[in-house]
Amino acid sequence: MSTDAANFVTHRFSTREHPERMRLPLWRERFVRGIVHVDIEPLTDVPFQADATLQALRGLRTLALKGSPMRFKRLRASVTDGEDSIGLIVSLPGKSRLSQRGRDIELCAGDAISILHSEPATVTYIDGILFGLAVPREALAQRVTDIESLAMRPIPQRNEALRLLMTYLKSAFKEGALAAPKLRDAVVAHTCDLVALAVGERAPLGESDASAVVAARHGAVLDYIAANFQKPGLSVEEVAHRQGISPRYLQRLMALSGSSFTGHVNELRLQLAFKLLTEARAGAQLISDIALEVGFSDVSHFNRLFRARFGDSPRGVRYADRDPGRATCP
Repeated sequence: MSTDAANFVTHRFSTREHPERMRLPLWRERFVRGIVHVDIEPLTDVPFQADATLQALRGLRTLALKGSPMRFKRLRASVTDGEDSIGLIVSLPGKSRLSQRGRDIELCAGDAISILHSEPATVTYIDGILFGLAVPREALAQRVTDIESLAMRPIPQRNEALRLLMTYLKSAFKEGALAAPKLRDAVVAHTCDLVALAVGERAPLGESDASAVVAARHGAVLDYIAANFQKPGLSVEEVAHRQGISPRYLQRLMALSGSSFTGHVNELRLQLAFKLLTEARAGAQLISDIALEVGFSDVSHFNRLFRARFGDSPRGVRYADRDPGRATCP
């Protein structure tokens, strides 16, 4: 796979698709040596298994791995492939050990460390999910002074930039989110900025206006709301507290998506209510119960918002399938 592909590329490999006797040799030749350019050594005698997803975007590469304990070795012979990116290794959760430049570091769940792909290294995967991110050295060298000196320095999971980076990558590295060239450029720039903040010695990020921090915090806020919008009384203050930012800063972040906090929460609730009302299995459920289920504590308020959003009452939408002339759309 080209590491500087202009478009977003995903490569998946699973040993589950192959006979047990073929799993290790196929994993070694097709994925580990052929794509990642390292060697591998299994660490147990149990039947080998591995599931991995590698994604590439304009020099950036992510690798998520889960499987049997194994040791990856980037030998001196492999270094001649010209790979000079900086690797960020994260244990999510679980434990891993890394060796490079005479140092041997054990990572606990959530911790990270940077390594140099231009030098021999050993990564021992023990359990959990091992996540790797490769960033072009040149991109980081423009953002961090003497990046080589920061290699093999543990980055604790409480590192704010690391947490924002991992949250940002979950939403950013999706094919739909990377459809436009400008979006791909922004994702690459933001990822490099956040990696630089994570590996470098920086002050707390606070309510920074840096585009990468704003984008990552915005994504984290939207993710939290998406997971909690059904909670009655969900407030700006609660979400801001959970994200470690002020309510005022959160409202600024919400403005980026063209909506207020309240407007975004209500839209999620109303869309879920519409879905429940049009599902056959919800036919016996009281409309007032649906309103409560999606997060509205005031049924009258729910009815007003619903009619304003969809042009019909909740009851009208529920029975629209019985009267085609009343059909509505979200």
